[in-house]
Amino acid sequence: MTFILTNDDGVDAPGIRALFAAVDGEGVIVAPQKHHSGCGHQVTTTTPIHVEQRAKTEYAINGTPVDCVRIALNHLCTDRQWVLSGINHGGNMGSDVYISGTVAAVREAALYRIPAIAISHYRHGSREIDWDYATYLTKKVLAELFNRALVPGTFWNVNLPHLEPGAADPQLIFCRPCTQPLPANYRIEDDHFYYENKYFDRKRDMASDVEVCFSGQIAITLLGV
Repeated sequence: MTFILTNDDGVDAPGIRALFAAVDGEGVIVAPQKHHSGCGHQVTTTTPIHVEQRAKTEYAINGTPVDCVRIALNHLCTDRQWVLSGINHGGNMGSDVYISGTVAAVREAALYRIPAIAISHYRHGSREIDWDYATYLTKKVLAELFNRALVPGTFWNVNLPHLEPGAADPQLIFCRPCTQPLPANYRIEDDHFYYENKYFDRKRDMASDVEVCFSGQIAITLLGV
């Protein structure tokens, strides 16, 4: 299969290298030159977008994740079969999907009726992510999802849990997205508001992707445009 790989953490992020390894190097990387986390479905339309070809199957785009997908689908890799985005350094579940550049990339693919999967890795506290293990889990997820038909205009959103070393492999749980808001707490100094957020303390619906991922399982949700 022909894969387009992108992300919102930037072309040099370890997550996209882990994703590339999960597809055994069969993908074409078309990713932002720099970090675009939280950019949502932002696109570039009023300034030129520089495209740097770093290798035969790697492009660094001076634009957003959605810019990357648009350019890849229409110019760089027109024989694509899947668009894969990630592995994001941090969770993208529930209401996160509306601000996530990682998820926006596959939403754009879904608008083109191209099957797509966003993969994110929840990070708990200050512990670093084991990217080799993330590759292993992603391989399992992809093996499952590639065998499931997608209705045009829909896409998969996957969140890997952050497990303690030596923990048992997580299960794949198909679930619904959480409908609760993200924390909106601010520290106020004079007339400045500083956003302060404890991600794990967010509200969650029972049996939703947030609850599943936080409980140590792989949360998989089906979303639509």
